[in-house]
Amino acid sequence: MISTKLKPFGTTIFAEMTKLAQQHGAINLAQGFPDFDGPVEIIDWAEEAMRGGQNQYARSMGHPDLVLAIAATLKRDYALEYDPMTEIGVFCGATEGIASSLLGLLNPGDEVILFEPFYDSYPACVAMAGAVPRFCTLHFPEFEVPMEELRALFTDKTRLLVINNPHNPSGKVFRREELEAIAGLCIEHDVPVVCDEVYEHLVYDDARQVPMASIPGMKERTLRISSSGKTYSYTGWKIGWASGPAPMVAAAQAAHQFITFAVATPFQVAMARALTRLGPDFHRRLRSEYSERRIFLLEVLRRCGLRVAVPRGAYFVLADFTPIFSGTDMDFARFLASEIGVAAIPPSVFYKSHPEEGQQLVRFAFCKRMETLKEAAQRMQKLERHAAKARR
Repeated sequence: MISTKLKPFGTTIFAEMTKLAQQHGAINLAQGFPDFDGPVEIIDWAEEAMRGGQNQYARSMGHPDLVLAIAATLKRDYALEYDPMTEIGVFCGATEGIASSLLGLLNPGDEVILFEPFYDSYPACVAMAGAVPRFCTLHFPEFEVPMEELRALFTDKTRLLVINNPHNPSGKVFRREELEAIAGLCIEHDVPVVCDEVYEHLVYDDARQVPMASIPGMKERTLRISSSGKTYSYTGWKIGWASGPAPMVAAAQAAHQFITFAVATPFQVAMARALTRLGPDFHRRLRSEYSERRIFLLEVLRRCGLRVAVPRGAYFVLADFTPIFSGTDMDFARFLASEIGVAAIPPSVFYKSHPEEGQQLVRFAFCKRMETLKEAAQRMQKLERHAAKARR
């Protein structure tokens, strides 16, 4: 009974691998959600909101407290100014924000440029809108943008470009020069951008987050998607938002009002307080904690003989397993779960035009407690022994 638009996508790989992890009692480094709660005061603020009568439908575009807090945060962090009532919209998570944006901005037959590997909802949302995806492939391990290939994708049918920065699943953080080059093409062809920046506060080493909207000429053509789940570790609350020119926000709102209409009111009030009270110092601590976990997991994977792409953002590591295992990424993911006791994601599903690019890779998430990662490291000693045999 499933529609022809969605039938090709089946069940998400995240649900499939989580089920596999449960079947084998594997530690789940597959799905990208923390196994810990965020700051406890955010729960207190949600409870206060519930007991204070904030339990009915919120304004569809976002509770006034939250959109005001978002506008203030964007001005503080990036010197980006938006009208909180017309240039910011709140959604049931960033994924719904992306879906509503694409449904609201695209017409059947429009072409959309996507970078692969991609977050798996992008092509599905494009399909739901009746549009046509065109893919620009980023190659392991550096994931540099092939600018001439990207330029060739622009046609008179190109309606939108979608970019994820920091990038899931590669951990790439786009350099300013890359963003400026991409922006130049979008300005040249008059193509707006949906920029998924949900990992904006998770950047490491010398990487810097540069919002696409901050590039000259791009604020008026960029819809910026953000999320509380990645920053405050309450992914189950599903609080995301978009900021951008009023016509783009209105397009996303046109779809949102008929999908979820409004997001849970007390959670919006709590996140408004989080944005106001947990600022740059909190973000620095979060980066430091995740950086420690990133370094730990990278060392574990290297000891196992995997070739890693060092992530400069987000909380994932892509690794090449071909030095120690023969087979596809799905074969290796099943082997990891059943024989090693650790679940990871086979990333070929994040490619469309060149799935072979992902068939030698596997993705691990490090948004877990150190205790979880240390237990995974113990189990992966078995993989180290397997790798030693493979090298002999």
